[in-house]
Amino acid sequence: MKKLGLQKIYEYVEKHISIFHQRRLEYVQNKVDLLKILRQKNPYLFKAKNVLTAQDLVKGFLDAFLQSQEETLFGDFIEGFAIFVCDKVYGAKKSKLTGVDLEFEKDNVLYVVEIKAGWNWGNSSQIRQLRINFANATKIIHAKTHKKVIAINGCCFGKDKKSDKNGYFKLCGQKFWEFITGDPNLYIEIIEPIGYKAKQKNEEFLESYARIINQLTLEFSQKFCDDGKIDWAKLIEYNSGIKMEDKQ
Repeated sequence: MKKLGLQKIYEYVEKHISIFHQRRLEYVQNKVDLLKILRQKNPYLFKAKNVLTAQDLVKGFLDAFLQSQEETLFGDFIEGFAIFVCDKVYGAKKSKLTGVDLEFEKDNVLYVVEIKAGWNWGNSSQIRQLRINFANATKIIHAKTHKKVIAINGCCFGKDKKSDKNGYFKLCGQKFWEFITGDPNLYIEIIEPIGYKAKQKNEEFLESYARIINQLTLEFSQKFCDDGKIDWAKLIEYNSGIKMEDKQ
C-alpha cells in the first residue's frame, strides 16, 4: 500500500474535470437537435404542468436532455478518478473482464470492482446481470491465481445500510473511497479540486445555453405553434404518432 499524495489528486482532477466541462459545453453547442429531444422526452408531463410558452417548454425538454448527458459525463469522470487513485495506492489495473472496471490485490485478497457513480443505479435485471458478471469474473481469476477473490460494487456517492449482498459487497460513499485508498477523509477532500474553475466554466456554458434556448424556441415556434399558442396535438403526434411509413 502506497500513500496517496493530495498533489497528485489535484493534478488529476483539475485536468479531467476540465474535460468534463468541455464535453458538457460541446453538447450544448453542437449536439442539441430540437426534433431529437422532442422525441425522447415526455410531452404529457409538460402539458400536465400547464406549460404555456414555447420557451418554457423548450427549456424543460432541453434541461431534461442535458441532465442525462451530464450525469453520464460526470459518471465517466468520477469512475475514472476512482481507478486512478486505486492504482496509485494498490497498483490497480483496468479490468478486461466483462462487467468489471478494475482489479487489485489488498491483504492477499484479489478484488474485482464494478464502479457506479451513485448508490441507486440499477433495476432488478441490471442487478441480476451484475451478479452474473461477478460470478464469472471470480471464477476466472480464482482459476488463474488460486487466491481468494471478492467482488465489490463500488458507488462513488450515497449510502447503503447493508454491504453484504449475498455474492458481492456494495460499498458506497465514504466506505468506497476509503476501501480503494485507505483514506477515510478522501471523499471530502476531493470536493475542492472538483470545483476547479467551476464558476468560470459554468459562465461559459450558460452563455452558449442561452443562445441555444433562443434558437430552439424560434424553431419550435415555427414548427409546433399556431397563432402564438403551442399546438399540443401536433407535438404529441410528432412525439408518439404512427407515421405512414411505420404502418407499411
